[in-house]
Amino acid sequence: MTRAGLPWPADARIVLVAKAARTCCYGFLGILLPIYLSELGVGARGVGVMVTLTLASSAALTWGVRRPAERWGARVALIGLAALSLGAAAMLLLSRAPWLVIAAAMLGNVAVGAGETGPFLTLEQVVVTRAVAGGRLPFALSLYNLVGYAAGALGAGCAALFPASALFAVFAAGALLQIAAYARLRGASRPGERRSLPLAALPSAPIIRRLAALFALDSLAGGFVLQSLIAYWFYVRYGLRLDSLGAIFFTAQILTALSFLGAARLAQRIGLINTMVFTHLGSNVLLIAMAFAPSAPWAVGFLLARQLFSQMDVPTRQAYVMSVVEDREREAAASVTNLSRTVAQAITPTVTGYVMQAIGLSAPFVLGGGLKIVYDLLLYATFRRIRPRAAGAGVTAVGPIP
Repeated sequence: MTRAGLPWPADARIVLVAKAARTCCYGFLGILLPIYLSELGVGARGVGVMVTLTLASSAALTWGVRRPAERWGARVALIGLAALSLGAAAMLLLSRAPWLVIAAAMLGNVAVGAGETGPFLTLEQVVVTRAVAGGRLPFALSLYNLVGYAAGALGAGCAALFPASALFAVFAAGALLQIAAYARLRGASRPGERRSLPLAALPSAPIIRRLAALFALDSLAGGFVLQSLIAYWFYVRYGLRLDSLGAIFFTAQILTALSFLGAARLAQRIGLINTMVFTHLGSNVLLIAMAFAPSAPWAVGFLLARQLFSQMDVPTRQAYVMSVVEDREREAAASVTNLSRTVAQAITPTVTGYVMQAIGLSAPFVLGGGLKIVYDLLLYATFRRIRPRAAGAGVTAVGPIP
């Protein structure tokens, strides 16, 4: 049901089912894979390389999925992506060779952070935008992200309860469920209706480029502190095992999911940009504080406190991007902004492995948090006066934007 009491459109419900199935698997894979590789003899640099290659593959898929989606529709493109996840699950089940584990993570677009980036998100946010009336978009995207984080929390909680082979089998089942769900999509993106244009030819190209550049900075910073790397940090610095890590990230994801309940309401009061910036600033201070935590309980406390605010910008950011461009530009806007995030995020994990060894195990928290604060200030200065379209894009302005 929507907040207005009306049934959710069918395509939006389908996306929620697929999102839950996928992110539940990401919840345990993001924790399991770095530990799994470590047990196979891969060190910190190797884990960093795995994360970078996974993000690079996600970026390639994000870039490659736009034109098929515009030509044949989101349904066909999403089914193809889910089929790749099924192939990745088969690779994990059939081999323990480290390079094949890394290749499977790349093929399956496995999320290595607390939040999801990449081709699935790119297409699904467009599907939800077209399915849901404009005034309800921030709430709809908050629910979309809430479902993803709640499912991710469930997956994280299962990370230590079952052997790796069983979890890889669940990953395969999740891919099959996504294929079945996407096959039922009907009206969100009709093939042949939208001709693919280069970014330079789009009316909103300047706005899309500026957003992409700033989101790239945020993700470059976020690459220092992806969930997989934080899990590895807890494992090495404090000796926390898989059962403890599963409980920590289960709680973190639940807190993040709960924060989405307030994101849309806060945006109505203070505006999309203000919500994005002010909640993000506080979370980044807590991120830096993790580097100086005197013990594991303090570090966990800072992490959990951060999760109450760190992702409130996600649904508001998605709603803002979808509402400052024309409807025909939405695939391009989602693809370019998500691509910039994923490419930038892919750069830093390998560097993080070197930073952890050469400078200090906790140095990435200071680097990541500091760069994220710079992003927040630049975003506010650049976009605080650019309002969402009141007409033409199907989304009304949410909250005052000074």
